Amino acid sequence: MSLLSTIKEPADLRRLPPGDLPLLADEIREFLIDAVTRTGGHLGPNLGVVELTIAVHRVFDSPRDRILWDTGHQAYVHKLLTGRQDFSRLRGRGGVSGYPSRAESEHDLIENSHASTALGYADGIAKANQLLGRTDRHTVAVVGDGALTGGMAWEALNNIAEAGDRPLVIVVNDNERSYARTIGGLAHHLATLRTTRGYERFLAWGKEALQRTPIVGQPIFGALHGAKKGFKDAFAPQGMFEDLGLKYIGPIDGHDIAAVEQALRRARHFGGPVIVHCITQKGRGYRPAEQDEADRFHAVGAMDPYTCLPVSPSAGQSWTSVFGAEMVELGRDRPDVVAITAAMLQPVGLGGFAEAHPDRTFDVGIAEQHAVASAAGLATGGLHPVVAVYATFLNRAFDQVLMDVALHRLGVTFVLDRAGVTGNDGASHNGMWDLSVLQVVPGLRLAAPRDAEQLRTQLREAVEVSDAPTVLRFPKGNLGPAVPAIARVGGVDVLARTGPAPEILLVAVGAMAPACLDAAALLAAEGFTATVVDPRWVRPVDPALVKLAAAHRLVVTVEDNGRTGGVGSAVAQAMRDAGVDTPLRDLGIPQEFLAHAGRGEILEEIGLTGTGVAAQTAVFAKQLLTIRGANPHNAG
Repeated sequence: MSLLSTIKEPADLRRLPPGDLPLLADEIREFLIDAVTRTGGHLGPNLGVVELTIAVHRVFDSPRDRILWDTGHQAYVHKLLTGRQDFSRLRGRGGVSGYPSRAESEHDLIENSHASTALGYADGIAKANQLLGRTDRHTVAVVGDGALTGGMAWEALNNIAEAGDRPLVIVVNDNERSYARTIGGLAHHLATLRTTRGYERFLAWGKEALQRTPIVGQPIFGALHGAKKGFKDAFAPQGMFEDLGLKYIGPIDGHDIAAVEQALRRARHFGGPVIVHCITQKGRGYRPAEQDEADRFHAVGAMDPYTCLPVSPSAGQSWTSVFGAEMVELGRDRPDVVAITAAMLQPVGLGGFAEAHPDRTFDVGIAEQHAVASAAGLATGGLHPVVAVYATFLNRAFDQVLMDVALHRLGVTFVLDRAGVTGNDGASHNGMWDLSVLQVVPGLRLAAPRDAEQLRTQLREAVEVSDAPTVLRFPKGNLGPAVPAIARVGGVDVLARTGPAPEILLVAVGAMAPACLDAAALLAAEGFTATVVDPRWVRPVDPALVKLAAAHRLVVTVEDNGRTGGVGSAVAQAMRDAGVDTPLRDLGIPQEFLAHAGRGEILEEIGLTGTGVAAQTAVFAKQLLTIRGANPHNAG
């Protein structure tokens, strides 16, 4: 029987003798490599926190002690040590979530998969414990150095430091990376910490452990030793934390369980806020991950663990890759175009632009608010910024979009990757809010391309706008075949007509075009004629779309966004304003937090496939249209 299989809860872990812990760590890494390469998921971050997580659960008593994980993609080891060792359906329907989940375990307190939030939670929990007299429990936040690039983390630190007698332990998991290498002033500060006072103990480990590391060990140790000599007497950078009122312990070798345990026990007994700075290696123990310069296998799809080749090769181009390639071309054509992202250069497709135009590429770290405010400054200075983020993360910068970009009528283009249903990463990653949230921004123009050609075209149309924010949104995954238009009315593309006098107007928003075309064909078989249109720019609503609505007897809008306040609502309002009373029904994502599952599974479940759209539209049509000559009000 393996050691891991005997761990059903953290108490079992605490009963193990220290000599068994290295074997347990090896078993966990073997488990992760085998399980995550089968299903896909966050591999590199979890391989890097094995010993750190073991130490945390041996020193603290979860769930009495509250252990928070920021951002949560480093919590797989925590799941294994708290009784969840079936990863066969990791991130799949009915399986273990890829992030902490309250529904799964009492050991998962927060479900945060947006970075830099755990310290805010921790501050509030520690305050609650103090106010309610709970002196027998501790609050622990495990935070990556990447998450510390977010402004929310520093706002929380400012408040945490306010009370020197409020117990709170902050474990900084410092692997020099978020998705890719961590950037910015904090990264430099942590790098300096690695070369100063607490570094004496770290060097002792380095001499022993790094020299054992093949190929790179000796050079790394030599470089660190030389850096230590140069900086030791000139800096005491942990003073930045201690000046805030935060006790600093470290840096600690995050792969030395005994050392981490010792540091955590000191922190636990301190009685106030303490930072325990642990140096870890993302992807540790899996050579392909350790050698991957891009992101240390931050997130992988299902793949062969030996060759690292995908189990199911890509069936075509992804939306992201088409955007990335067009940005490179756009950068060549337009020297005023600059690119901004928030610690996600490769995931949003800006790697090629960065290689071609490094001086015009800005990765600001996990700081979406700053990304947008900085973009406003770049636009004010005469450039045209393209801010590329996941759709779900633009929520964090709404105030800056509204008050810093739109209010000043600045030409900034926002490109929202992973818009609509994303699926496997769960509720927090579905990009189902942008079409609703952005509707209220004065002057903003929003495009939803339906295929690769429209993505390229609409991106170029967007950056031509110099007096207002523009938005381009597209989903996760691979592109389907091109969807040609048969006509254009105003700015609206007509994709299909299934009869000489169509009764139903199907308004397909972006990637919903193929589903609407399928639905029109199915409706035709049921005797309903339809026109399928793509508005292309869904905000503002094109007057041509309103005229088309007036020429039909039923309008059905189809969007991969929450139904509340989305495109359907905007079209309905535009019709009311124009005095058009054609009935309208809107199809979209239910306004709820969707459980993790595959994108296709979720779209089918919520009725946003061709079959689902046809079935729902047929119900509307039977209710609202004359069937075989009957009065629509009497039609059954």
